[in-house]
Amino acid sequence: IMIIFQMFPVNRLANGENGRHCKTLNPFFRKRQANSYEVLDVIASSTNDMGPFSLDNFKKNLSASWRVVGLETANTRFELNQPTTHARQEKLKVKEGRPSVGLAQWTDTPAQQTRRHLIEKRREKRAAELVKMDNEVTVKLENAAIERSKSVESAVLGKYSIWRKEMENENGDSTVRLMRDQIIMARVYLSISKMKNKVELYQELNSRVKESQRALGDTISDADLHHSAHEKIKAMGQVLSKARELLYDCKLVTGKLRAMLQTADEQVRSLKKQSTFLSQLAAKTIPNGIHCLSMRLTIDYHLLPPEKRKFPRSENLENPTLYHYALFSDNVLAASVVVNSTITNAKDPSKHVFHLVTDKLNFGAMNMWFLLNPPGKATIHVENVDDFKWLNSSYCPVLRQLESSTMKEYYFKAGHPTTLSSSASNLKYRNPKYLSMLNHLRFYLPQVYPKLDKILFLDDDIVVQKDLTGLWSVDLNGKVNGAVETCGESFHRFDKYLNFSNPHIARSFDPNACGWAYGMNIFDLKEWKKKDITGIYHKWQNMNEDRVLWKLGTLPPGLMTFYGLTHPLDKSWHVLGLGYNPSVDRSEIDNAAVVHYNGNMKPWLEIAMTKYRSYWTKYVKYSHPYLRNCKLNE
Repeated sequence: IMIIFQMFPVNRLANGENGRHCKTLNPFFRKRQANSYEVLDVIASSTNDMGPFSLDNFKKNLSASWRVVGLETANTRFELNQPTTHARQEKLKVKEGRPSVGLAQWTDTPAQQTRRHLIEKRREKRAAELVKMDNEVTVKLENAAIERSKSVESAVLGKYSIWRKEMENENGDSTVRLMRDQIIMARVYLSISKMKNKVELYQELNSRVKESQRALGDTISDADLHHSAHEKIKAMGQVLSKARELLYDCKLVTGKLRAMLQTADEQVRSLKKQSTFLSQLAAKTIPNGIHCLSMRLTIDYHLLPPEKRKFPRSENLENPTLYHYALFSDNVLAASVVVNSTITNAKDPSKHVFHLVTDKLNFGAMNMWFLLNPPGKATIHVENVDDFKWLNSSYCPVLRQLESSTMKEYYFKAGHPTTLSSSASNLKYRNPKYLSMLNHLRFYLPQVYPKLDKILFLDDDIVVQKDLTGLWSVDLNGKVNGAVETCGESFHRFDKYLNFSNPHIARSFDPNACGWAYGMNIFDLKEWKKKDITGIYHKWQNMNEDRVLWKLGTLPPGLMTFYGLTHPLDKSWHVLGLGYNPSVDRSEIDNAAVVHYNGNMKPWLEIAMTKYRSYWTKYVKYSHPYLRNCKLNE
């Protein structure tokens, strides 16, 4: 349209400018103005339904009479010569074969007029159809919304979240969760009503919140709810609807919910720290029953005459052709499960020899238990770590470090931080087991058992489920340690345990090297002596006096000492995680030769995971008089 009006400066010419030509042109432009609506009709009828208006399309469909005489190009000036104009008009008359009035006018044929009317009718019909369809869709949506609102009103009897796939089945806690959601929204409107001084609404909301909280209590399932809970939900729903009508402000409600979320997040973080602290604390404690058992056994052991304190078959202790186990523990009940489960699943128990080492406090109890409950035809021997006179601070770096003032300050200083934030993360490194030489004795196996060629080291928090004699026939390919690797895609690798910012660590080890597990390890003591494994351990332990290479514990120095000297065993030999991981695959546990309760949730503690505890308890003799007297039960 703009192009057409630029080509014909109507106002300027129609107002009589250019003097002598105005009389000639004014009739044409009067006609042009009279037909302005017809121009728009042509443009509208020439517009393609599938796209915008096309000027080329307009030129093609425009009647030949709608042309300007003397206009050859967009930049051509009007030739206002009267004879020339009349001559061209005559040519146009001859060419079109129809009369013309003035320079240009509409002369649509009947066919074109009919076509235009059909197009207009078709468009009107299509518009009516679209309006009708739109109305039908709107009605359907309204009906669906009404039906859904009915189901929402009775949500307490149906599904909690009908739009979530996991909620397609009835949930045992859907009503409880609905009540909790109502309380959350009520707290939002409580805050807003107080801000906007809606006293009556505030009191009503506050009253409903208290009623819902009392009805809910500590309930976690719908079955435990009082029968009046549904009435509470309906009452709360009504007051929430009222609050929404009076106070709803999307921005304000969003801000309140965001603030509540932030507060809840801070509370969760605080509770996690507290949980970590308490779980570490629980892991350090000894249950009353186990302490009672140890004390009773110790008393009875010292009442025995010396000749009755000896175990049979002592000649097997240094026989390298038998299957030897090393078990270092101060927990009588845990040690009994390891021995009992191993013997129960052994093909020939008479060829198995158990070497137990404990501390002075539990030496009598450990002896008394296995004197009363001998492991069938297997051989067992109990030793006191304090009787190893060669194990002293001049020979053993860790003993010297444990006796140092800095280490004592680290463990025992009265002013040591005890807040959750400062101590929870490091509390596990202050576990008393790190102060015991029983934990570090694993690095001195050839010194403790000089006559043996191979030995299977077992932790006291494992359960044996299959015969283990196959481990002695595993070819370690010249390596010292046979162990199951624990690394996944990015965890349990060396950089998890060692300080790679230290240059000694960085140039000696690969941060992505795969870690392995203590708990069930087959050691070749001949290769151990050849490669001076104990000397390697002493070297790294001396360098870590200030704990700059790793924290405390035996796994980090073990990874360093046996670096490049560990042969990976099949994972079915040793399945870990039953002391911290609730998602260990049940089939892996059932097929494992050894299951390991590594972590804080030991099976003898109250914090143990119930789903895994039965693997351990089936090897405990709960009917034993000592256990009954100490109230140790399943």
